[in-house]
Amino acid sequence: MSTHPPQAADMGNGPTTDAGTPGIGARLWRRDLAHYPDPARRYGYLAIVVVTTVVLYYMLYVQYAVATSIITNYHMSYTYFVWVSVIGNAVGAFTSLIAGFADRWGRANLVVYGLLVAGLLLLLGLPNSPNETAYLILFAAVGFVEGIVLVATPALIRDFSPQLGRATAMGYWTMGPVLGSLVVTVVTSSTLDSSTWQDELRYSGIAGLIMFVIALLGLRELSPGMRDQVMVSLHDRKLVEARAERAAPVRESQQTWRQMLHLDVVGSAIAISLFLLLYFAAVGNFVVYFSANFGYSQQRTNGLANWYWGANAIALVVAGLLSDLVKVRKPFMLVGGLGSIAVTSTFAVLATHPHTGYYTFAVLFIGIGALSGIAYAPWMASFTETVERRNPAATATGLAVWGWIIRIVVAVSSAFVPIVVTSASPLVEHGTEVATAQAQAAPALAVVDAHPEIFAQLAKYPPTAIPPALAQQAAREVGPADLALVQKAQPQLKILREHGPEVRKAVADGPGQWQTWWWVTVGGQIVFIPFIFVMAGRWSPKKAREDAERHRGYVDSEVSALADEGARPTS
Repeated sequence: MSTHPPQAADMGNGPTTDAGTPGIGARLWRRDLAHYPDPARRYGYLAIVVVTTVVLYYMLYVQYAVATSIITNYHMSYTYFVWVSVIGNAVGAFTSLIAGFADRWGRANLVVYGLLVAGLLLLLGLPNSPNETAYLILFAAVGFVEGIVLVATPALIRDFSPQLGRATAMGYWTMGPVLGSLVVTVVTSSTLDSSTWQDELRYSGIAGLIMFVIALLGLRELSPGMRDQVMVSLHDRKLVEARAERAAPVRESQQTWRQMLHLDVVGSAIAISLFLLLYFAAVGNFVVYFSANFGYSQQRTNGLANWYWGANAIALVVAGLLSDLVKVRKPFMLVGGLGSIAVTSTFAVLATHPHTGYYTFAVLFIGIGALSGIAYAPWMASFTETVERRNPAATATGLAVWGWIIRIVVAVSSAFVPIVVTSASPLVEHGTEVATAQAQAAPALAVVDAHPEIFAQLAKYPPTAIPPALAQQAAREVGPADLALVQKAQPQLKILREHGPEVRKAVADGPGQWQTWWWVTVGGQIVFIPFIFVMAGRWSPKKAREDAERHRGYVDSEVSALADEGARPTS
């Protein structure tokens, strides 16, 4: 944890006002707090931010849970659907940078009004898209909002959580994407029997608008003078408030951005983004993967994913609590990272085994989810502390750099999945219709297989131009009833002729190609390990406690000095 003394603000968003500013319009825009909130209010603000994050990711991820239905509805190719995700994430990447500049408008305002826009898009926009192009554009708009909120919400969590309790708070925040995924899978696995994919999107939009109202009325934020300082514990409150009153806030500059462009910030952001490659694949590709390779329905896959999200959510909170208790981050990151590499490698090995059972995957997902959670919650706390080590007033800037990098990694990795897994496209686009045609035409195929030579001759001619001699031969050898059966199955046989070979090849190639991608995700986890060592924080709990005690003594002396200065008569 950082032991640097609190610093005066060097950026801001203009004069601050208290939450009690008269006037409805002012209250709904000016959200600055003049004083650090008491515990009840602070926990309330943190809860709003966490639930907001859950709802936002519910809205963002719901399309992946009904991916096959959306592809079928718009007659999209699988590649086109992937590019919907790629473009949405690319837009989100650049709006993450915008959030760093737009922070002067208020972190809380970015969250509140982002919820409004996203809720309307999911309730009214995406479900009513007239074609695939409109759907792509509207999903890119959702990505625009998500990129901004991705930066603003952890910045608010950091503001309302001193360093000695930050891993717990970040554990709850990082549950946002995870619980968002869990909500998606729980809702869809429970309602898809009676709901359309459009309904699933609308449900998430309604949730977003409900959360907008709650955040509009209840969410506040620290004044720039307070949030731009390091706060190690609540014991620092008096000093932080006193310095905030004397701070002369200025807007961010090129210098604050340059301060973030160092290995400990940029390298760590790249490392965690690569570490989460399997998570991104779970969100975007599990439905496709398990449908194509194991024949799971959308509901069954979403039910399986619940094991991953549930274990991950629990581990995030438990790891955060333990990290704060022992006052270190790095050991948790190392244990979680190495453990995740081991379990993900096992999953990659089993990717080529078609008889791997449902509960085998469930156990693996519990392991991966728990271990990645042990690494991620302490990482988020350590990352904000690493940014504070550079400049506490540039927290939003540092998180903007992280937000940009993670969205770019998501976009690039999404684009590479269909390149590595070439079997996905034919299976998603034609696998179901080929399987259906195969089942419907089974009796006719049995007839054809019993008389391959005669049907090979018949296939050379259109049905109305078969030579009489050949027709008579077919009637003798096959029989009129079986010929009629084959004739009736011609639409299904046509599908099998056109798409059967490529689907059969995809079925054969798919497991190996997916296994290659799972090994890529293992590689991303390996890259994560060395970057643990460049981040802020101690390895030893004993030394971390000594740092905290020294900081407490420093704060007491500074408060006493300020009190003496205030009591000194002026001339």
